Amino acid sequence: MRVERRKPRTARVGVFGVGYYVYWDQFPGLLDELRNKLEVLVHRVSASGVEVRNFGIVDKAQGAYALVPQLKAADLDLVFCDMLTYATSATFACIVRSLDIPVVLVALQPLAAMDYPRATTYMQLANDDFCSVPEFTGVAIRMGRRPPPVILGTLENDPEADAEIADWCDVAMALHDVKRARIGHFGHPIEHMLDMQTDQAALTATFGCHIVQTEAADLLRFEREVSPAEIATKSREILSLFDTPDPGADPITSKLTDAHLTTAARVAAALDKFIAYHQLDGLAYYYEGEPGSTLRNVVTNLIVGNSLLTAAGFPMCGESDLKTCIAMLLMDRLDIGGSFAEFHPVDFHEGFILVGHDGPHHINIADGKPALRSLLKYHGKPGAGAGVEFKIKEGPITMLSVGVKADGKFRFILAEGESARGAIPATGNTNTRGFFKPDIRTFLKRWVSEGPTHHFALGIGHRAGSLRRIADALAIESVIVSQEVFS
Repeated sequence: MRVERRKPRTARVGVFGVGYYVYWDQFPGLLDELRNKLEVLVHRVSASGVEVRNFGIVDKAQGAYALVPQLKAADLDLVFCDMLTYATSATFACIVRSLDIPVVLVALQPLAAMDYPRATTYMQLANDDFCSVPEFTGVAIRMGRRPPPVILGTLENDPEADAEIADWCDVAMALHDVKRARIGHFGHPIEHMLDMQTDQAALTATFGCHIVQTEAADLLRFEREVSPAEIATKSREILSLFDTPDPGADPITSKLTDAHLTTAARVAAALDKFIAYHQLDGLAYYYEGEPGSTLRNVVTNLIVGNSLLTAAGFPMCGESDLKTCIAMLLMDRLDIGGSFAEFHPVDFHEGFILVGHDGPHHINIADGKPALRSLLKYHGKPGAGAGVEFKIKEGPITMLSVGVKADGKFRFILAEGESARGAIPATGNTNTRGFFKPDIRTFLKRWVSEGPTHHFALGIGHRAGSLRRIADALAIESVIVSQEVFS
């Protein structure tokens, strides 16, 4: 079973084509053919689930200058420039200079190869998608911009090009939400976790998101409002999603108790109210409260509710880690999960490291049904209650840690690996067997040398390239630690 997404993925994407006005009188019918070609791309982009606006064809400098204010007014997250035929760079220069969102050149020619015995100039122009790409990338550099990325292929029956278009639409959805996100925060980092300290104004400057300062007491207020019927409904939801196995070897675990289930359900219901009240897209928190108090009982029993919300599209991050909350949001909007994670013990026999945390987690990427166990204590933290345990799906995985350099600027540290089946500790925490190239010792040394936060977001699939595209769009430095191809 999956948790239904309550935060829909969306983005606004603009598409315009380019051509050369001189051709229209010279080759009757060519302009109409190119308009139809542009519509094919618009349809393909729409199929990725984004909102698309077609701005038509630009064929001279005047049209480009007229298009700029339209593109800006549309509040777009991404623009595809369809290289329909040869076009002068005057149709592009002022556009790429003026926009601060990703602009992707799309060169998809109708024919996989020209019919050489029957080739005509008209046929060449209808398939000249790549011809002016060098001119456009070169002029982008002259305008002080990065050379725009290029999707190159055929208009039909090209899975590689289709995948690139879909990936860029995923990137647009991540950018759309991170720039507008309301990330809640209460409490403080654990005192000695210096890598958790985050300049909240820098988060807004870099990502666009707003940090909403909330109070732990708000949760207490909403907890008092939770009705017995809401607790019963939330308990049924939890039991439908989780197994409740017998304990393993760990003496601090037991089979989920009715009391811990009731507490988890009550706090989860309160957390839903808290998120709705503050209109939050995510939350980072750490708070202890007075020993023996109701507040401590509430703030130390958020793991189950957090995991439900994370899977529904609202990343929830413990230990007050705002940076990793944003990393989790980006992964969620790429539709690859995004669990709260750190490194656990290394297995030197088989060459992997356990990757996980004590919560919260994106349970939609679990391998099978996740488990709930009662914990007599949360290691390193106060409180007791239900803990979430699972390993993520077998196959490719991606990690994103948001580090901070000495100058205060953020940095994406990325890696790709593999999740493999096998036993994990029955401790009420997540753990996944993570394999990384070229070997686990070398990888871990390389990872830590890049200055990551000790937490990271963990997702499924190999999507480091997509996350690097997001970093580029936000002018954030990035590094991919393990780029070897997995066989």
